[in-house]
Amino acid sequence: MSIFHLAYTVRDLESTRKFYGDLLGCQEGRSTESWVDFDFFGNQLSLHIGQTIQELESDSRVDNLEVPLPHFGCVLDWDLFHNLADKLKSAGIVFIIEPTIRFEGMPGEQATMFLEDYSQNALEFKSFRNPNEVFSQ
Repeated sequence: MSIFHLAYTVRDLESTRKFYGDLLGCQEGRSTESWVDFDFFGNQLSLHIGQTIQELESDSRVDNLEVPLPHFGCVLDWDLFHNLADKLKSAGIVFIIEPTIRFEGMPGEQATMFLEDYSQNALEFKSFRNPNEVFSQ
């Protein structure tokens, strides 16, 4: 089994717990006064208080959509992606890129959405209609 580990910076732990724990439903793991770990959909996400990473000013276009750099996220199963998208919409989250379907009817058909956490870290969630096509060309 492989588990991805990612470390990012956040402004404070209170809003971080609200976003990742309360809103996204991620289970909290270990923590101190300056960082907290979450089970981020089966991966370890360590969030440390510090200066948050600012979005790059380069033009990163994918399918005529400007995607934020840097960003992190994960691939979810189809139903979980759509349930999370509905939950985020109901919570009033402003999306960088609204939940949308890309490559419809083609290999690699996927749902994707981009948003920011409360520390303005950009996240991408995606889901493949056929999970076996994650790396299809």
